[in-house]
Amino acid sequence: MRHRTRALVLAAFASGSLFLAANNVPLGRTAQASKADRALIEAVLSAQQSAWNDGNVNAFLEGYWHSEDLTFSGSDGISRGFNAVRERYEKTYPDRQAMGRLDFSDLQIRALGPDAALVLGHWRLRREKGDIGGVFSLVFERFPEGWRIIHDHTSVVGAAASHQSQD
Repeated sequence: MRHRTRALVLAAFASGSLFLAANNVPLGRTAQASKADRALIEAVLSAQQSAWNDGNVNAFLEGYWHSEDLTFSGSDGISRGFNAVRERYEKTYPDRQAMGRLDFSDLQIRALGPDAALVLGHWRLRREKGDIGGVFSLVFERFPEGWRIIHDHTSVVGAAASHQSQD
């Protein structure tokens, strides 16, 4: 029985490894996203930045997966589901003044497979009541309608954190 279990585990591992290799999924590391995928992901982020700077939270949220499986992790904990993420944004940024002007920078886009990517970057909000900023990691997945964020982890970093307590 022991040998049979070991053989099944080895067979499962081998077939999983063959699947990953056949589908060009890197083992043990990520690869640069293709230029086309990078441009499409950057377009989603650019549209989000523009929507935010126009004061349009609903248009900003179009970059997210409209699913109950969407997750957002931040200083207030984890929000699960598109509606919860929308409510979080509406509560945290109730008006144009609270939203300020958003800038993304230092983007690093890494392929996690043919239909998934990890994006790391910095964000900054310039506001009258005080600037805040930090880092984010986003997991994108390709859907028929295009690339969408399926997980967002955003943190306030550095001196900007002292302004966060005033929010």
